[in-house]
Amino acid sequence: MRVVVADDVLLVRTGVARLLEEVGHLVVGQAGDANTLVRLVATESPDVAVVDIRMPPTFTDEGLRAAERIRREYPGTGVVVLSQYVVRAYAEQLMSQPTGGTGYLLKERVVDPVVLGDAVRVVGDGGCVVDPDLAAAVMDEAREGSLLARLTPRERDVMVSMAQGRSNYAIADELGLSERSVESVIAQVFAKLDLPTSKGVNRRVAAVLRLLDP
Repeated sequence: MRVVVADDVLLVRTGVARLLEEVGHLVVGQAGDANTLVRLVATESPDVAVVDIRMPPTFTDEGLRAAERIRREYPGTGVVVLSQYVVRAYAEQLMSQPTGGTGYLLKERVVDPVVLGDAVRVVGDGGCVVDPDLAAAVMDEAREGSLLARLTPRERDVMVSMAQGRSNYAIADELGLSERSVESVIAQVFAKLDLPTSKGVNRRVAAVLRLLDP
């Protein structure tokens, strides 16, 4: 994937760029602020932008707003937003459009190039990725009577793994199941979440979006 990286801290963004290149991605630009990031996306047309949520000048949500603008104006570019802490409202805001191509990860995931690289690959292919801490918290807080509350413990485990963008093979390996068992559990999840089988609907993306809007 062709990637741009945005973080106001030079050491962080060069480190992220290096990690991404280690796992086979091509970093075509780096930015230290939101405006430079948007210009880079306009000129380089990357597959994915990896963006720190807090950027100059206020260090609040400039990165998030830039990510939303990119998804709106440059839909061919996916975005992975990195956050210091789990803020569910930010993730919900980022993934409010049912188009995929978005990811929300804690910054601590950056230390593992495989996790970050896989997230970029999933988002670049039009999927969605949600940090496992956020996914687990949403599951734990599922309201009685909600769609998520219908899921069994096994279905919840699979849902959390699916939210991280993992393939059926990877989920099976992580949970000690066969791929056929994972396929069966995912089918049950889709049914319990009332996800349509309509042509053009990516039910894995829809399931992740349902996670943030139960």
